[in-house]
Parts: sequence; structure tokens; C-alpha cells
Amino acid sequence: METPNVKPKKTAKLVAALALSAALVSACASDRGGDAGVPSSGSGSGGSASASASDAKFGTLDSPCGKGDAKGSTDQGVSDTEIKIGYGDDRGFAQSPGLNKEMSDAVSAMIDWCNQQGGINGRKVVGTDYDAAMTNANTVMQEACGSQFMMVGNGFAMDQTAEQTRVACNLAAVPGFTVSPDAANGPMTYQGVPFPVDYANAAAWFQMGQMHPDLKNDFDLVGSTMPTIVTSLAKTRSMAEAAGFKLKDCGVTLNYQGEPSYVPFAEKYKQCGVKGLWTSRSPVPAEFNFFKAVQQVGIDPIIFGEATWYGNAAQQFNKDSGVLDNLNADMTFQMLENADKVPAVKKYQDLVSAKGGKTALLGMQSTSSFLLWATAAKECGSDLTRQCMVDELSKIHKWDAGGLHAVTDPGANIPAKCGLMVSLKGDKFTQAFPSTAGEFECNDKYLIKTDPGTWGTALGPDRISSKYMNPNVIKPKA
Repeated sequence: METPNVKPKKTAKLVAALALSAALVSACASDRGGDAGVPSSGSGSGGSASASASDAKFGTLDSPCGKGDAKGSTDQGVSDTEIKIGYGDDRGFAQSPGLNKEMSDAVSAMIDWCNQQGGINGRKVVGTDYDAAMTNANTVMQEACGSQFMMVGNGFAMDQTAEQTRVACNLAAVPGFTVSPDAANGPMTYQGVPFPVDYANAAAWFQMGQMHPDLKNDFDLVGSTMPTIVTSLAKTRSMAEAAGFKLKDCGVTLNYQGEPSYVPFAEKYKQCGVKGLWTSRSPVPAEFNFFKAVQQVGIDPIIFGEATWYGNAAQQFNKDSGVLDNLNADMTFQMLENADKVPAVKKYQDLVSAKGGKTALLGMQSTSSFLLWATAAKECGSDLTRQCMVDELSKIHKWDAGGLHAVTDPGANIPAKCGLMVSLKGDKFTQAFPSTAGEFECNDKYLIKTDPGTWGTALGPDRISSKYMNPNVIKPKA
């Protein structure tokens, strides 16, 4: 999702759509979890605790961390004893303090977990925790370019401002999420949960079709004046159509900054005969007011949205109002409520909670990317170079981070072909589809190609953004 060029004063109401919606990645952020503060872990020190037998696994994944005899100052940030990686979020953004801090909390905890086992082949992982504070992503990247081996598990809402710098200094990356098209399909970039511009996981719409087959002609999309949402809705429409939906076109467009009254817009949906509404917005007060108006005019549609709706904000609003009792949100990650059924989720929660960190979906997303990075780094052994990392990462075509999420293809930058649906009743989320908690439903047809008109960037024959490409870019060796 490309971030609009806005002044800092106007970004307060745009935060969720900039970073947390990230257009259709089902793993996208939720505010679920604890709010306890966590101390900065810039050193990545593993402490004095010894590794237990359970540390040898992360869910179903054999731990990539452990003792070894890897040697050599093979690349920037790599020595006989250390590997320096950068990570971070936008927690210092003044209008939304703590934004995405669950990402740094997760990477910090994973660094400690890894170092307690002996690091990567015996090299200690040393992390530098960066705060891009929304508008300082390029400054962060400039600093990282001069010292870090790679960026790992990071997520910066305005990553488009830093992408040219990253590519120019050959700073390979395994980010927790990307936002801009050039970063999503950027060179030397691999993600645990890919979100390329040219492919999309349409599982949510196919699943909604199975849950409500009689409503395939009765859904409409909630329009918006925000450019990023306009682009997102174009992709959403193509996914819905691929799943057999014939969407209505009620002609409703909401001002992203809010409306004096949402009743006229709700009335228009009522006159249009809508029985289901998809929103690309996040659970913010303006959106709550809109759905209040929908209820006030006497319609009770199925509400359908992205994983951003799986969060405390929606729970708290619905606890007393009941307005969102028809809410459904699509997910590529396991629910936190499934920790008793999914060992990887419990492992994530235990590691982060032990450090007083915040647990949430974006934290799991960073965890997945850290594990992906560590898995490739282990394979490189003493030959730990960015070239080796790009080579090894490009070979990983089946990845679920030990069960944290549906299987993806990081090496080819292809999203999952699976999903699950959660629903809200009062302040409780439950898995609505498939019926067995902890299971995903998968199908090859859920992966669809998107319209090039929605990409926001030009891709080369290798599906990599050509905008900042240069002769020195590291590419996988054949």
C-alpha cells in the first residue's frame, strides 16, 4: 500500500491505514495483547539463563539458533563473535505513542531467545532498535547503512522514504511488513508473510462466500477519499469478483477525516439494499460512528474487514454497543486465543511476555521474519555474507514460522493461499471459519493476480521493483 504525501499535522487520523492496514495482509496489525512497557534491548544480550530443551523448537520449527564455530569478518556487521542487525518501528510518533512497538518487543525477545542457545552458529546476535517515529524512516536507514549487516523484523509506515537509501547501500532486509509498492517488491527483500503488489490472497472472499452464499449479490465496499484506500479497494473488488461476488455500487464515499453525520450515507446503503459491507478502514472512532449510523437507519449488514479489526479497540467499542456483533475479520495468522492449540503462538506469547512486552499480530509477523532470517543465516555458516543470505532466502519456498501462520513462499515473494475468519460477539473473538479452531482453509484458487493498474510501481521480469535498481544490487545466484 503506497503511503500518501501528507504533512505530519494531518497524519494522526491516517496512522492505521498507513501501517496497520497494509492493504490485505491478513497478518496486519492488531492492538491485541498486554500494554506493559518493555525496556529497550539495543544490545540484544541473551542474559545468563541457559537454554532448555524446549528452546530447540519454535512450534514445529527446529530452532535455527545454537552454538557453533563460525568465524570470520565476512561482511559489514559480522565478526568472529557477533552479527549486527537493525530492527524497529514507529513507536515515537507523537500522535500515536507506541505505534507498532509490538514489533520491536518481538525482535528483542527473539534475539534474547536465540543468544541463550548460543546465537547463530556461535555468533551472538546484537540488535540495534531504531525508532522511525513515522517521519524519520530515511534517517534510520542512513544510520543502519553504515553499521548493520541486515534489517530484520522492522516495520516503518513511511518505508517509501527510505527504500532508495536501503537499495543504494545494499542493505538486505527481512522486514516484518512493508507498505509502499517499491518496498513490497524491493530488491534484496524477503518477508515471512509476503505482501507483493502483483499477487493477493483472496481466501477471505472465498470463505465469506461459503459462510454466506446467499449474499454474493448484496455486498458493497465502503468507499473513501484516502488514496491508499482507493487503491486497496480496487484490489479488493478484483478479489471479490474472483470469488464469485457481484458487488453493488451504491456510490458511497466517506471522507477519511470524518463526516458531520453518517446517517445520510447509511440511508443510501439502505436504499441500495445492502446486506454486507466491506471496509478497508481500521477500527477508529470515525468508523465506529459510521456503523452506529448503519444500525440507526435499521439495517444490520454483515461487516467484513481486514485483520486490523481483530483488536482491543473493536472489543471495547462492541462490549456495550453490540454494533459490531456481525463483524468478521480475515486472518493469515493464528488467533492469539489459539495458543492452547498452537505451540508456536504460545511460544511467542511466553517469550515476549517474559520481557514485559506487548503481544499482537504484528509482533508475530516480526517473529516470523526473524526466524526466517535466522534460518538462512544458519545455512550460511562461516560464509555469512549478504550474498549468501540473498541466496539462501531465495530458496525458502515453504514457510509458516513453526505454525504461527499459513504457509507462504518468501523465496518467490508469494503470499499464502490460505486463511481463517474470526468473528466478534460482545467483546469475545472466536474462529468462525473453518469451524475447527487452529486450522486454516487453503486452496490454490485463492491466490490471484492483481491488475497492474493497482501496483503503484513498475516490475521487472523477475517481479522486482525497477525504480531504484542499480548494477550493484545483490541478486540470487543461479
